[in-house]
Amino acid sequence: MRHGFRGTIILAAALMLAGCDRQAQTSVPQAPNAASTAKSTDAKTVVSSDRMVIKPQFDQGERFAEGMAAVRIGAKFGYIDKEGKVVIMPQFDFAGTFSEGVASVGIGNKIGYIDKEGRFVVTPSFEIANLLAFSEGLAAVRVGEFLTGKWGYIDKQGKIVIRAQYEGAGPFSDGLAAVSFDGKWGYIDKQGTTIIKPQYSSVRSFSEGLAAVRVGDYFKGKDGYIDRTGKIVIEPRFDAAFLFSGGLADVRVGDKYGYIDKAGKLVIPPMFDFADTFAAGLAAIRAGDDKTGKYGYIDQAGKIVIAPQFDFADLFSASDGLAAVRVGDDQTGKYGYIGK
Repeated sequence: MRHGFRGTIILAAALMLAGCDRQAQTSVPQAPNAASTAKSTDAKTVVSSDRMVIKPQFDQGERFAEGMAAVRIGAKFGYIDKEGKVVIMPQFDFAGTFSEGVASVGIGNKIGYIDKEGRFVVTPSFEIANLLAFSEGLAAVRVGEFLTGKWGYIDKQGKIVIRAQYEGAGPFSDGLAAVSFDGKWGYIDKQGTTIIKPQYSSVRSFSEGLAAVRVGDYFKGKDGYIDRTGKIVIEPRFDAAFLFSGGLADVRVGDKYGYIDKAGKLVIPPMFDFADTFAAGLAAIRAGDDKTGKYGYIDQAGKIVIAPQFDFADLFSASDGLAAVRVGDDQTGKYGYIGK
């Protein structure tokens, strides 16, 4: 599960969608298979009871941020602290990650943002069908019906500060947010001024000064990176490209994932069946397919430091040092949290 925003022409403001399956023309050094690497990893890397900080017990577990994580117990979401104690009782139909002191939640028809006491503190007076986390003081919300409504931005008083006019919208990052007009994506600043005109079939948020964009058709195009002026700085040659973190970004070449640096050089060869963005110095990877494969973690040198053994593994929290993992399948498995 990726948490980074991706704007696409298929689903405006959707979560990440895979790119096309054509292989990029990139020469990479030979590297050992991730599965065989995992098997040869020292036994000390296997998670033991002292690494499992919160034992698997939740029906769903989200990423920690600001000392709390949303979890689902049965049909409802609540929040736990770093000791695994429930601090906001399960009562929500959905619950987002805390950001800037608030989290997006919904109970029936009531949608808004709560504080860390579980109290609604931002409840827009207009009808909203969807909402994103606050970032840089603003949050993207869809006003009106789910399919036909338009996206705009609110402040923490629930006031519209950039009017609802976009087909899709992402969070602000590095002072810019992705928005779409007529099936194409570009970027605006916090005054709603267009900085990079809508021209791409797919984009991601800016991170460390760069943003991944798809040049050409959504299904047959390639991903590269632009800077904040809109200049292409890493040529489009990847089948999928993601956020930079710690100077590295995960990319897909054919059906394998690896990592590039800001010069566009592959520094960790594409050898993983899945790889997520680095967070707190570690990145989740998968050996095997999405049904039977196992997840573990690598460091920024590409070395496996936690052997693939989980049925799902999420990002480590930069602020709290914990990561959600699932033991068991996606229907009956349980989520817990490991430490680094």
